[in-house]
Amino acid sequence: MSPSLPQTPVFLLTGFLGAGKTTLLNRLLEDPALADTALVINEFGLVAVDHDLVRKGSERASVTTTGCICCSAGSDLRSSLDELLALRRKGGLPPFSRVIVETTGLADPAPIVNSLIPGGIPARSLSDHAVARAFRLSGVIAVVDAEGIEAALAAHPESLRQIAFADQAVVTRARGQDWTARLRALNPGIAVHDAGDPGFDPAALLAPGSYSAFGKGEGVEAWLETETARGPGAHGGHMHDLNRHGAVQAVPLVAEAPLDPDALQGFLAGLAAAPESGLLRIKGLAALADDPARPAVIHAVQHRLYPLLRLEGWPPGQAASRIVVIGTRLDERGLRRRFAALGAAAASRAPFLA
Repeated sequence: MSPSLPQTPVFLLTGFLGAGKTTLLNRLLEDPALADTALVINEFGLVAVDHDLVRKGSERASVTTTGCICCSAGSDLRSSLDELLALRRKGGLPPFSRVIVETTGLADPAPIVNSLIPGGIPARSLSDHAVARAFRLSGVIAVVDAEGIEAALAAHPESLRQIAFADQAVVTRARGQDWTARLRALNPGIAVHDAGDPGFDPAALLAPGSYSAFGKGEGVEAWLETETARGPGAHGGHMHDLNRHGAVQAVPLVAEAPLDPDALQGFLAGLAAAPESGLLRIKGLAALADDPARPAVIHAVQHRLYPLLRLEGWPPGQAASRIVVIGTRLDERGLRRRFAALGAAAASRAPFLA
């Protein structure tokens, strides 16, 4: 890419597990004015689910990575952006004028921000230099779940950093409460929006500009300096297991045969009601025996299990059930055993026993 061409703005969309990032992203993608937006969707765990829940359409440039881009040497942001550049050079992508990066809910923004700002983590390859010339970080948007943020702040330092680095916060489930003072206590420069406000315009979040750490939350500049000293691929020391992030584990569950709706509902309700699991998130798509052509969207945040919703059809790719369970004290063997029993019960039409 010629250095004389303008840099493409990159917007980082972050927020803790279950905050509502994908819902906000879908609202953004519904705006015709943002049709020329490319996506980098980062997922925690080896079984990708989020990319199937994003209504990105077939004519949009997109890259999906597994493994947290804040600490995985094989899935870092620079390599994802370089992939977009390579596909654009080959004519394999529609044109795009901005990029939205949706991170996993466990991502620490510090190394991601530092990989894109001037003076951050040094470029180590020709592709790194190409990315630095082609892209600039334009803004960081944090989605904040009003019902779960205090518990997340108490237990997961990533949630604090997501707010501290952000230019803008979008509060979900605010129930009419004003969260401005609380969030500005963490980040004095943050602009706060209520996702449920009828006047909220998601497209306004993507105003062009250049990101600056000045005036953000306490500790931001020190965190950036620390990440620069550590260099790429060093964050957290857990980059080899893409189903783990510190104490948090993702258990992917896959089934080829359609599942019994009542049995699946019982399985999910049992997970959500088990406090000993440290459950943080359940998400996925499931083929149900009563109508396997219309996948059910599975969605739970901590111990809130939401009703199953049906899509009109399967996203491109494999039409099979795939669910990811994320928590801190999960019984992986027990989970896999009970989920396998779901498939066996559906295949034999026998009642499922938990």
